[in-house]
Amino acid sequence: MTTPPPVSDSARAQRLVDACNNIRQQVGKVVVGQDDVVEQLLIAIMARGHCLLEGVPGLAKTLMVRSLAQSMDLEFRRIQFTPDLMPADITGTDIIQEDSTTGHRQLVFEKGPIFTQMLLADEINRTPPKTQAALLEAMQEHEVTAGGQTYRLSEPFFVLATQNPIEQEGTYPLPEAQRDRFLFHVLVQYPTRQEEGEIVDRTTSDFSASPQAVVSGQEIIQFQETVRLVPLPDHVRDYVLDLVRAVRPLNNDVQPWVREYVEWGPGPRACQQLVLGAKARALLHGRHHVTSDDVQALALPVLRHRIVPTFSAEAEGLTVDDLVGRVLQEVRPGKASVL
Repeated sequence: MTTPPPVSDSARAQRLVDACNNIRQQVGKVVVGQDDVVEQLLIAIMARGHCLLEGVPGLAKTLMVRSLAQSMDLEFRRIQFTPDLMPADITGTDIIQEDSTTGHRQLVFEKGPIFTQMLLADEINRTPPKTQAALLEAMQEHEVTAGGQTYRLSEPFFVLATQNPIEQEGTYPLPEAQRDRFLFHVLVQYPTRQEEGEIVDRTTSDFSASPQAVVSGQEIIQFQETVRLVPLPDHVRDYVLDLVRAVRPLNNDVQPWVREYVEWGPGPRACQQLVLGAKARALLHGRHHVTSDDVQALALPVLRHRIVPTFSAEAEGLTVDDLVGRVLQEVRPGKASVL
């Protein structure tokens, strides 16, 4: 049996639930549907993680991120990634400024758009790896190094990146190290017929709505601390380890199909982020403990960008989602760990 957090932490956990419900309501004012995507974004934010959103154009990805920032009262900036974008266009650069009183010239660091709290990296796969790498330090360390100086970013800090799955010409696949920095890889699906009808009604009339701030950045930081206090039962921890290790082809005890269909498997960060995501999901669902259901619900968005399929898998039409689904069927909660 796990014990619930102390009373003060329980109250903070309830505030987290109330805040997330209020955020959902505010986002729902301008975004129709996409409830699962909004929940995964909230889980990532509460777990202090970043998200990669993949979907065809016109699914309100940018509007969703902007609405989240407005409802959380966070500073928001958007960078349109293009082939000619340079690292300094993201992080900033040193410029020469002249002191009006002394006439002396000196180098002054002009901060780039990454110095914000919620950054939308739009179509991140349209820029070369060198420019993509400009985000690595910021995403992991929450700081930027330029000209030998290190600058801290404002907290909370999130990167929400988008990529288009259907336009491959002129794109650069994200390196594995870059993809591994994202907590979730979320697929944004088409709306239902009813949702699409509501979208048409809203966007072709005089309908107008704007999200209101219902939580502050400081509260978000407190919620992130609360997430880490959620107890993790030993059997759920073992289940996470079994799942992640079961798709590493270099392990001795994996199933033969894993070696046939998986080129590279997820690293230790997958375990860490799957646990943090599960803790955040448990709180969002009103629980003070993590269950195997939380892990199963988040396995796909956590693992789908951390597994590289082999040529054999691609030749047989198997997607990474297919491989993760097979692992979820074979590795059950409570199974003795052998990997």
